Amino acid sequence: MIETPVNAQAADSGFAEPVLVVDALKKHFPVKRGFFGASEQVMAVDGVSFAIGEGETLGLVGESGCGKSTVGRAILRLIEPTEGSIRIAGRDITRLGNREMRPFRRELQIIFQDPFSSLNPRMTVGDIVGEPLRTHHLASGRACEARVAQLFDRVGLARAQMGSYPHQFSGGQRQRIGIARALALNPKLIVCDEPVSALDVSIQAQVINLLMDLQRDLRLSYLFISHNLAVVEHISHRIAVMYLGRIVEYAGKAAIFTRPGHPYTEALLSAVPVPDPKIKNTTRALQGDVPSPVHPPSGCHFHTRCPYVVDRCKVETPLLREIAPGQHVACHLR
Repeated sequence: MIETPVNAQAADSGFAEPVLVVDALKKHFPVKRGFFGASEQVMAVDGVSFAIGEGETLGLVGESGCGKSTVGRAILRLIEPTEGSIRIAGRDITRLGNREMRPFRRELQIIFQDPFSSLNPRMTVGDIVGEPLRTHHLASGRACEARVAQLFDRVGLARAQMGSYPHQFSGGQRQRIGIARALALNPKLIVCDEPVSALDVSIQAQVINLLMDLQRDLRLSYLFISHNLAVVEHISHRIAVMYLGRIVEYAGKAAIFTRPGHPYTEALLSAVPVPDPKIKNTTRALQGDVPSPVHPPSGCHFHTRCPYVVDRCKVETPLLREIAPGQHVACHLR
């Protein structure tokens, strides 16, 4: 197992008993190459571990293609994990069948990146938000309509809009509809998969503040997936930094933004623009492209782009270890 024990990570969080515990999660996708169809594996997620407590937000950050969204979908069992375990409130759901998994669907919900394509254009938004209630036989008829109206109030939409269709709403309003749908079943954990990346900056702030208000009022837990470090800093309690399927740093947000321990985290922070022309950025820019997840580099996956690389990095995989209270880094030089 590559990652540090999740029990230690959960203890570091300062939150109550974890709602979600992910241990050594892997997801490999088979691909065929060549005339004879030789089989290879895309190592999208390669041994990821973390825990999220009640009322906590864990930000999951990294470049596009590092496996962030795959982690979220594997946790929800929208795709099947290759190895590892996923526990919700202490219950292992990794290998449950569809019938056994059904009660846990109510505990796990998702807010998608694109607020338009995630909504059925042929259904009214009231029916969209009420569909989970009907599917799980929690409400129907007027009771369902009343619950949907409450959800519209909660996310800042007018009840009079329940009979409208998705195309009649703005991007921010559509994302509020997606949030209302995610709240319908009173879940414990919501996977937020780039929920504001498709929105204007001013609307992003409104949606983020809404998510934080809902978390405070309902004690929700979030896995917040994003590449926008400013947004992640605002909403997260702790942050996990992913690179090529692995977590390379895992710490509270204060540690990540003031004393990053991994060279990749340093590079991500250096790429954030500073809104002051008098301040000169002296940090080294990240060079090169992300290697192929089909044939990842040996040893530390980041060694092909790391400015501090040594021979050991090329042959030995670094373990996530604690370099400061609550801060875990996978780097031989720390």
